[in-house]
Amino acid sequence: MGEHPRRRATDGPHRLAASFVIPVLNEERHIESAVRSVLDQRGLDEFEVIILAGRSTDGTDGILERLAAEDPRIRVIPNPRNAISIAMNLGITEARYPTVVRVDAHSVLPLDYAAGALRTLDATGAVNVGGRMRAEGISRFEKAVAWGYNSPAGLGGAIYHTGGQAGPAESAYLGVFRRDPVLAIGGFDEALSRGEDWEFNRRIARSGGVVWFDPELEVVYRPRPNLKALIRQFHASGRWRGELIRRLGTGMPLRYFVPPGLLVALVAGTALLVTAPFAQGAVLPWIWVAAGLSPFLVYGAWLLLTALRARESGAVRLRLLAVLPTMHLAWGAGCIAGIVRSPEGHNAYSGR
Repeated sequence: MGEHPRRRATDGPHRLAASFVIPVLNEERHIESAVRSVLDQRGLDEFEVIILAGRSTDGTDGILERLAAEDPRIRVIPNPRNAISIAMNLGITEARYPTVVRVDAHSVLPLDYAAGALRTLDATGAVNVGGRMRAEGISRFEKAVAWGYNSPAGLGGAIYHTGGQAGPAESAYLGVFRRDPVLAIGGFDEALSRGEDWEFNRRIARSGGVVWFDPELEVVYRPRPNLKALIRQFHASGRWRGELIRRLGTGMPLRYFVPPGLLVALVAGTALLVTAPFAQGAVLPWIWVAAGLSPFLVYGAWLLLTALRARESGAVRLRLLAVLPTMHLAWGAGCIAGIVRSPEGHNAYSGR
């Protein structure tokens, strides 16, 4: 990534300025809310909004054109290759200010998000600061998905999903980071279409930088609206996580191996149930049936108990019985596929 020819802005000792970078593709439902939440930020002396526009096929481009015409701080830059990692590198290269704020098109920033993050960067000396993704749904289905996002039962308990104490972290949701150290490590890995943020933060830490979790930074995230979209999203996410497992082997948190392990157990259980009638002897078939049923019974009991304990309405809890297995199994299937074969050519937005 090279330097943009425009003159770079520099921060004075008490001057808060940032470049917001937003990768976008087919986000007509959410992009305006995301951009408005950036424009409404308080406490910054200066900022710009860089939107990296993929080749959308819905009404996204028209919304971006209108927003850019309304506010000169917005720049829309084409991202014909669509990938998020490429979009981020383009945005970092184009950024005028020394601090970059990553924004997801599904997110809504609180009013003091950027100013608070910049102060945390200064106070901690970290390279990257992030907070908690607080998923919020509107429909009952979206509320069930949001519950899964916010609970260890859904996404495994990463601090940026469930919350925790301020301090160094393995990764950060979105991220507010210093531009120069990020350029020094080569930016985002453009060979990755998902999981690029985790790998990016891993390289920051390996280079001696600090990734910091700040629980005061809480960003609203809008989850997928239906089962089909959820399956596509989680399969794509799992597939790229499988690619990272292929690269790094056991250097990954244990939680990433749980969904593929669950899927393997259920497939093995199904195989035992199918072959049990052909087992020889009077006792052996029943052992096979018991062994085959066990992963279904254990997972089913855990699922039912989890849904019953959720502090949600009955309609949302009922939907959790479909949402949680969808999240786990779609992610697990994608992960196994990514381990077996590189997902090269499978774009991050395929799950949108």
